[in-house]
Amino acid sequence: MSGMIADTLALPGFGWVLVVTMVAGVVYGFAGFGAALVYMPVATAFVPVEMAIAAFGVTALASLVSVVPRAWSQADRPNVVLMIVVATLALPLGIAILRLNDVTTMRWAVLGVTTLTLVALVLGWRYRAAPTRAARVSVAAATGVVGGATGLVGPIMVLFQLSGQEGVARARANTLVFLTITGLLTVPLMAMQGLLTVEAVVLGLMLIVPYGVASRIGQALFDPAMQVLYRRVAYVIIAVAIVMGLPVFGE
Repeated sequence: MSGMIADTLALPGFGWVLVVTMVAGVVYGFAGFGAALVYMPVATAFVPVEMAIAAFGVTALASLVSVVPRAWSQADRPNVVLMIVVATLALPLGIAILRLNDVTTMRWAVLGVTTLTLVALVLGWRYRAAPTRAARVSVAAATGVVGGATGLVGPIMVLFQLSGQEGVARARANTLVFLTITGLLTVPLMAMQGLLTVEAVVLGLMLIVPYGVASRIGQALFDPAMQVLYRRVAYVIIAVAIVMGLPVFGE
């Protein structure tokens, strides 16, 4: 095990992956979204997409302790559980897409999904009608496919929550619970398709504590009265991550 840890520490860009993981944790803790949007563009510049997805799924175990307990008490639990189940059923299709495509294509896919999400968030897209059960199922299914293929479980769910009419605390809690549990469930599904490596697990375990501490810091910073500021900061961080993750860097 010590040899595997040493090999992980020797990975080119490990320091950047560690830093971006901690930044992602802070963003996730205070905004309730954005961890993968920050992490994936940068991490995939240094490690294969499937390794980045699996490692981050393992790292997300920290969220079960750091931020999910409080969020669970505030969330719309029946609807969130429904969406988690549907997204999990759709994840294998997305993972199969990941397995069948080359690294550069998937890196561009990650950046494309991230950029479109950021643009929609910045433009303040909103819907007015109360979501039906069918709408929730459709959103969850799309989230599962996109999440399995790119590691970005969040974009569609984030747009769905932030574009609705729920209060910031409820929307944040729904998103936190959904993203954390769905992200964790990605790991065994990747293992079933042969995409979970020991190296990815070791990397994920090494990042658990930094990510968990960072997310607790972010949660402590959360104040519903300052939601506009928090979202703007998250948008800037996501934009920087997109630029850093461009395939012209780290090829």
